[in-house]
Amino acid sequence: MGLWAKAAEMAGKAPPERNRYVDFLRALSILAVVVGHWLVAAPYMKDGAVEGGHLLGMVPWTQWLTWLFQVMPLFFFVGGFSNGISWAATQAKGGTFSDWYGGRLQRLINPVMPLFLVWSVIAVGGTAFGIERSVVKMAAQLALIPVWFLAVYLIVSALVPFSHAAWKRWGWASFWALVMAAVAVDYASVFRAVPVINWLNFLFVWLAIHQLGYAWQEGRFRLPALWGAVSLGILGALVKFGPYPVAMIGVPGSDLSNSMPPTIALLALGNAQIGIALTLEPLMRRLLDKAWLWTTTVLVNGMIMTVYLWHLTAFVLVMVAAWLLGGVGLHSAPGSSEWWLVRPVWFALYIAVTLPLIALFSPFERMGSAAKNGAPKQVPHWRLILGLILICLGLTLTAAISIASPEGVTGLRIWVVALPFVGAGLVGFGPAYTLARRLDR
Repeated sequence: MGLWAKAAEMAGKAPPERNRYVDFLRALSILAVVVGHWLVAAPYMKDGAVEGGHLLGMVPWTQWLTWLFQVMPLFFFVGGFSNGISWAATQAKGGTFSDWYGGRLQRLINPVMPLFLVWSVIAVGGTAFGIERSVVKMAAQLALIPVWFLAVYLIVSALVPFSHAAWKRWGWASFWALVMAAVAVDYASVFRAVPVINWLNFLFVWLAIHQLGYAWQEGRFRLPALWGAVSLGILGALVKFGPYPVAMIGVPGSDLSNSMPPTIALLALGNAQIGIALTLEPLMRRLLDKAWLWTTTVLVNGMIMTVYLWHLTAFVLVMVAAWLLGGVGLHSAPGSSEWWLVRPVWFALYIAVTLPLIALFSPFERMGSAAKNGAPKQVPHWRLILGLILICLGLTLTAAISIASPEGVTGLRIWVVALPFVGAGLVGFGPAYTLARRLDR
């Protein structure tokens, strides 16, 4: 049975009460990020060498495009909707946090493991064949940057028992408290130059967006068009009168990034996007009753993590091929009319390379999804929390410093690669599981 036929079968089994728009927004948000990454990364040839260009830094007007392509807030918003339903269902059945979170952690981490293994082999092989280590590091870091998001989302999901309880007890006040905390952090960091404190907004901003998912799930979102318009106005004011840059992602040379860590400007953008999305909900839910659109949504959601994790690997492979062919297609200046005209060709190449990667590695994602249908695996809380810490530390360091090492014989930071695997083993799956079981004895 082909992928489309399988997706159509799954789409037909969806219960009528399912909010299909949730799945649509999840797919849309990830695909928008993929397109944004492929557009922003703009390598070009200079003096016979490949320069790692960044479109937002080279063509400033394109920074406005990030208001369309930086849609990670929608993913966290949808996550709040889904997590609220599933956690409430787990509680109603008398389930535990271990039942609920262990399965979620496995479904998110399973697809990451082959990505780490492949790039570990590339890093070691590239070093062994004498490729300049800085080039290997740049390629590995670019390909693995998407994993930072998983670290944040895993932590936000781990806090669902607390955030959901706060929503049930205090409702909208739980959202506004997080907003005020984010404002306080930005004030201390941006206006008072208090160091490090801005990293707290990885929690406050994303948790605030996540709380809005609970509001949506309970039907407590009123006047979404007004919500979106006011949020957009606040964003405009922050950019025009405040110190916040237009770009909603980091730009080389900029003193302030709106995403690393997130600022209240990104929080305002997320609220604007949510207001627009909910305004369009009635129309989109009617459209999603059409079999072709709903089947497409199911198909994309079935491989969404694979697409997200591997799309920059496809990008790197295409760039390497272009470089080996003498820099073909890389001689146009990023942002020039010629450069824009050939974007469809490059995108076709990225898609062509991504498709076999999806075919090869999406089974790991389906393995994780299948885990939720099996018997719950009870994992002691100490192992669950320690495993989460190790996984998130490994993912964060991978995005921040790369798994490729400028020193050593292997050219690989083996300890960074090992962290997620050891963490997965502690949680109850992966190659270190046997060790974890021995620790329990």
